[in-house]
Amino acid sequence: MQQLSGTDNVMLFTERRNIYNHVGALMVYDVTTAPDGKVRFRDVLRHFDERLHLHPLFRQRLVSVPFGIDRPYWVADPNLDIEYHIRHIALPNPGDWRQLMIQVARLHSRPLDREHPLWEAYVIEGLDNVPKLPPGAFAIFLKIHHAVVDGMAAVHLMRELHSSTPAVDDGMPSSRTIVADRDPTNLELLARSIDNGVTQLNRFARLSARIGMRLLAAGRNHWPEIARGQLQDVISAATDLVPRKAPDTRFSSPVSPHRVMEAFGMPLSRIKRIRHKVPGSTLNDVFIAVAGGAVRKYLHAKGELPAESLVALMPISLRSDASTGGNEVAGVPVKVCSDVADPIERLRRTGEESTISKSRGERMGLDLMKNLLDVLPSAAATGLWDKGIIRSVNMTVSNVRGPDQAMYLAGAKAMCMYPVSIPADGAGLNFTGVSYNGVMWVSMVSCRTMVPDPGFFLECMRGAWEELLAAADALPDPNHAPTPARKRGRVRRAAGARRH
Repeated sequence: MQQLSGTDNVMLFTERRNIYNHVGALMVYDVTTAPDGKVRFRDVLRHFDERLHLHPLFRQRLVSVPFGIDRPYWVADPNLDIEYHIRHIALPNPGDWRQLMIQVARLHSRPLDREHPLWEAYVIEGLDNVPKLPPGAFAIFLKIHHAVVDGMAAVHLMRELHSSTPAVDDGMPSSRTIVADRDPTNLELLARSIDNGVTQLNRFARLSARIGMRLLAAGRNHWPEIARGQLQDVISAATDLVPRKAPDTRFSSPVSPHRVMEAFGMPLSRIKRIRHKVPGSTLNDVFIAVAGGAVRKYLHAKGELPAESLVALMPISLRSDASTGGNEVAGVPVKVCSDVADPIERLRRTGEESTISKSRGERMGLDLMKNLLDVLPSAAATGLWDKGIIRSVNMTVSNVRGPDQAMYLAGAKAMCMYPVSIPADGAGLNFTGVSYNGVMWVSMVSCRTMVPDPGFFLECMRGAWEELLAAADALPDPNHAPTPARKRGRVRRAAGARRH
């Protein structure tokens, strides 16, 4: 039995009728790699059944403390009903890409049942008119609560769920050890709550002292300015530590309960080309620049582009071990430079903004928010999240490194791995990317009110990516650019040739 962390609990406590905090992955499979070139639903069930014991998160079920006086606990459920968690559906004719996006968005709009372990998987057939798919291809949409996993933990879970070869018998042990818990009694939970209350008070006191020391240290750094009477510089530096309200856009309102999504792929080889042409840029810079370009195109077409850049919450992993589950993540607000038209300039600016944002977060400690959520009561932690974090951003941008090699399920090769994440009230647009097998798979998730035309938003996403790629290709190769000395020599030689 394990108690939820403060961050995990916020993921539960902030759920409302219009927001359900589960994340998902949409994967499409090529059955031609499977034995006999086909995969039946019972093959998928058997594959899951053989692998669920590898990760305890699949069996974790919530147990609440009486009267909600403390955070809930995870207990390992001994009676996992695999056919409850894995469902089988099909798209109606014609079975095209748009229908697949609509179906996944609808499934993503529904809550998970807290009486069961917080995950579901949907096997989706009927993808008969999705371009570039081989005959018989099927999809799986796996959704799991964000209280269970963050991005890196979700990728680790996907690795455990798949095999590295198409062989159905890939060396899995025949014996499986399943660890289960008994449900604790209310008296046991109340006793634990008393102990936890004392522990949290002590942790809160230590954290308050730590925050005070960091603020004092930050103040010492500005004694020279104070001595010179430059108080305004000190005030400006102090306000940099406080998140500012993001500009108002259509994404700043409460989201509706109805999700929309779109997705596409950016080959890592092409991202590498961009990074080569723009030295110093990172994969994350490219990802944010494309997100900023896409939202710029979309809002500009609507006549709603603000003069100031939109701001995104950029998660930063605090993990050293992705196998433990839960949330070990920080977040900083970063400008996506939607106010910059030129794609190369936007790429350079996003790199600068990311560096600035990380530096600001490090001044008080990237783990500060996580530690505060661990010691505050649920209502106070939720208020801090809603009023302190979400109000400072318009959207979320997050990318996670996934498996570099192909993965298989019941012998079928996973062709793609589209992440499906969470929009929030006040930050109703989410861009998430996961790299898998040579491609960064990027998804946009929002609500039907904010993005009534997701197909057009997909055009904006692809347009921003293609413009950045074309602009980078037009730049000279930095490895072959002449040095200033060589340039001067060429000018002198050319002048000499003209004199003769």
